[in-house]
Amino acid sequence: MTDATVIFTPSGKRGRFAIGTPILTAARQLGVDLDSVCGGRGICSKCQITPSYGEFSKFGVTVDQDALSEWNAVEQRYKDIRGLIDGRRLGCQAKVMGDVIVDVPPESQVHKQVIRKSASARDMVMDPATRAYFVTVEQPDMHEPSGDFERLKAALAREWGIADVTADLALLRRLQPALRRGEWSVTVVLNKGNHDATHRILDIFPGFHEGALYGLAIDLGSTTIAAHLCNLSDGAVLASAGVMNPQIRFGEDLMSRVSYVMMNEGGDVEMTSVVRAAIATLASSISAEAGIDPRAIYEVVFVCNPVMHHLLLGIDPVELGQAPFALAASESLSLDGADLDITTINPAARAYILPCIAGHVGADAAAVALSEEPNKSNDMVLIVDVGTNAEILLGNKTRVLACSSPTGPAFEGAQISSGQRAAPGAIERVQIDPVTKEPRFSVIGCDKWSDEDGFAEATAQMGVTGICGSGIIEAVAELRMAGLLDQGGLIGGPDQTGSARCIPEGRTHAYILHDGTAQGGPLITVTQGDIRAIQLAKAALYAGAKLLMDEMGVEKVDRVVLAGAFGAHISPKHAMVLGMIPDVPLDKVISAGNAAGTGARMALASNSARDTIEEVVRHIHKVETAIEPRFQEHFVNASAIPNAVDTFPELGMVVSLPDVSFNTSGAGSAGRRRRG
Repeated sequence: MTDATVIFTPSGKRGRFAIGTPILTAARQLGVDLDSVCGGRGICSKCQITPSYGEFSKFGVTVDQDALSEWNAVEQRYKDIRGLIDGRRLGCQAKVMGDVIVDVPPESQVHKQVIRKSASARDMVMDPATRAYFVTVEQPDMHEPSGDFERLKAALAREWGIADVTADLALLRRLQPALRRGEWSVTVVLNKGNHDATHRILDIFPGFHEGALYGLAIDLGSTTIAAHLCNLSDGAVLASAGVMNPQIRFGEDLMSRVSYVMMNEGGDVEMTSVVRAAIATLASSISAEAGIDPRAIYEVVFVCNPVMHHLLLGIDPVELGQAPFALAASESLSLDGADLDITTINPAARAYILPCIAGHVGADAAAVALSEEPNKSNDMVLIVDVGTNAEILLGNKTRVLACSSPTGPAFEGAQISSGQRAAPGAIERVQIDPVTKEPRFSVIGCDKWSDEDGFAEATAQMGVTGICGSGIIEAVAELRMAGLLDQGGLIGGPDQTGSARCIPEGRTHAYILHDGTAQGGPLITVTQGDIRAIQLAKAALYAGAKLLMDEMGVEKVDRVVLAGAFGAHISPKHAMVLGMIPDVPLDKVISAGNAAGTGARMALASNSARDTIEEVVRHIHKVETAIEPRFQEHFVNASAIPNAVDTFPELGMVVSLPDVSFNTSGAGSAGRRRRG
C-alpha cells in the first residue's frame, strides 16, 4: 500500500495521502482547521489529535492499531514535561501508515466552534429541587440523648416542615464540626426527590451561608453539547457554552454510532467515556467563564435523544438500532452526578434526566414539549427541532403526535464539500441576484456583507473559510430562486444558466460562491453532491412531518415552530423554498430558539415542571417512521425542490420559482412543473 485514506472529524473532510505523511500536513492540504505555531517541531502542542480505531461502516473504513506511526521521543518528551491526555497524539509527529479517522478536539482548532444553542429569554417559575435552609439545632443534652443528625432532622421538621431527610456518610462526617463551628446554627443544602417526599442533604455550612446555589441545564445532542449555568434562586442564566460532541469520530449520525458498537467490542464503553469527559470539562469551563466555584453546582438536568441517553448512562444502545427500538428505561431518572463521572462540580450533586417519549423520540423532544406546550395549543401546530436527528411534534390541546426523522449531519455543515461547523469565517447567509446570478454573503464574526466596503479588511485575519449549515441551506434555496437549480435539484451549466460561476465538475456542475485562491484561501463551491445531501436531509424532515399529518388526518397545519439552532438562523422563506416544512403563511413560521435547552432550564428551575412533563409524555403518541410505508412515498416526493406533488400556494404569494429544467438525459429531474 502506497497511500491511505485519512478522514478528519468533526469536519468530515477526507483524502488519500502517501504513507508517511504527517497528519498535520494532511490536515493543511485538506483545509482542516488544525492549529500549529511551532512549524511542526513538537513544541507548541497546538496540533493535538485523537485517532480512532475499529470498524466504521459509516465511513467505509477499518482502522487498525498501526494506522499511525509509533509513539516517538518528541511526543514522550512533551508528555513528560507538559502532559498529554491519554490517546492523544501530536499531528506533526504522527504519520499516516494506514486508513485512519482523526478527531480534531476543540482546543486544537484555530477557528473555535460557535455554539448557537444560546439560552432563550424565558420567565421561570421557581420551584427548584435544590434549596438552602437555615436552621438552629438543639444542643445535645445528657438527659435526653439523641444524635446530632436526629436533632438536625427535628429542626428541619420544626422550622421548615421537612420531615423525611437522608444524608450519606460523607456528609455525616462533616456534621458535628459544622454544628459546633456554627454554634448550633447551620445552613443545609437539600435536594428533594422527584417522586417522593424524601430530601437528601447535599452540603452543610456553619452558621448562615449566603453563597448562591447553581445548576446546569445540558442539551446533550448528537453533534453539540450545550450547557446553561443557572442560578437556582431566580433561574438567571449566568453563562452558556458548548463543545462538539466527541462521539462524532465514531459516527456523525446516531445509527452509525450504534453500528460502531455492534462492530467493535467495548465501543459503547468508549463512547460513554469520551462524552462524560466532555461534559465534565464543559462544566469546569463554564464555571470559569461565569467566575463561580464549580463546587457550588449542585444539580444537573439533561435532555438528549435516546441513543445519547443510553450512552450517557453507560447502557449499550444496540436495541435502539433494531425494531422494536426498545429503551432500557423511558421514565425520568434521578441520579448522583458522581454516577455520571461529573467530577468537576460538587461531589454530592444530583442529576435529573427528563423522560423519553419512545425509542427514537427522546428527552430532548420531551423538553421541547415542555417548553412549547403543543398540548395546550388551540390551533394545529407543527414543532420541528432540527439537528442530526430531527424531532417533530404535531398537535393541539386534543392530541399530540411525535416522530423522529434521520436528517443526518448536512444541516450542521457536515457532508458538504466546503462545509464546516459554525465558526468565525464560515459563510452563514447567502443571497444570489436573480438577474446577474452573482452572490453576496456574510460570515460569522463579521457584520458586513461580502459586497460592502470594508468586508475584506474586516475578514482579513479570520478569512472566509467555508460554509456552515445555515449558509448551505440558504445557498441551495437561493440557487433555486435564481434559476440556477431546477426542481429536481440539478445545477445548470454556464450555457444553460448564463453564469460563468456554474463550472463543470465531472459529469455535473458546481456553483462558485467564493474564490479566495488568489489570496491563498479556499475555493468555496456548492456542488451537485452538496445539493443531494441537502435534498436527502430536507426530504426526511418533510416526510416525517407529512407522516404526522396523515396520522392526525389533516391536510395543512396552522403554525410552524422552528426550534434549535436551525430555527434561530434560517429564514422561513428559505426553509419553505427548499420544501423543508409544510406550506403556511410565512408570518406563521416562528423561531422558538433552543426549545430543548429552555425545557431543560425549566426542569432545573421547577419540580412542578418535572411533574408536568412526566405526565404530558404519557399522552404523546409516537409514530415510527422506520416502519411506516408512506414515509418512503413522502420522502421521494419531497426530494424535489420544494416538492414533486405538494403545492405551496402560500409560498407562491411571495416567491415565484423559475420554471427551468437542466436534465438533458431524461433522468434525474423531478420535472418542469412549477411549485409555488
